[in-house]
Amino acid sequence: MIRLTAICLGLAVALAPGIAQAADGDPVAGKGKTAMCAGCHGIEGYKTAFPVTYSVPKLGGQHAAYIVKALQEYKSGDRTHPSMRAIAAGLTEQDMADVAAYYASTATHAASK
Repeated sequence: MIRLTAICLGLAVALAPGIAQAADGDPVAGKGKTAMCAGCHGIEGYKTAFPVTYSVPKLGGQHAAYIVKALQEYKSGDRTHPSMRAIAAGLTEQDMADVAAYYASTATHAASK
């Protein structure tokens, strides 16, 4: 039980910056910043072939803190997908928060809807 509590506490501390940033996002502004997302995430059933073949995840309804954290990790290089890293490199922390707030406020569906 102590180990589980320690793990949960560690996750809370690690995610806190992303959660705080996501809370500051503007979903209206975020909607206007999603054009780059729709090219892959907006195609129902789309699979990318580079660098490996996989199904592209839907973003609508995703937790804002998760989206912010993922974008931060792509920007820092902790996540290595080349296309996502290039896109995240051009985003400010506010852009990330806005995009995340927009997708968190929408129903689960492809990114372009």
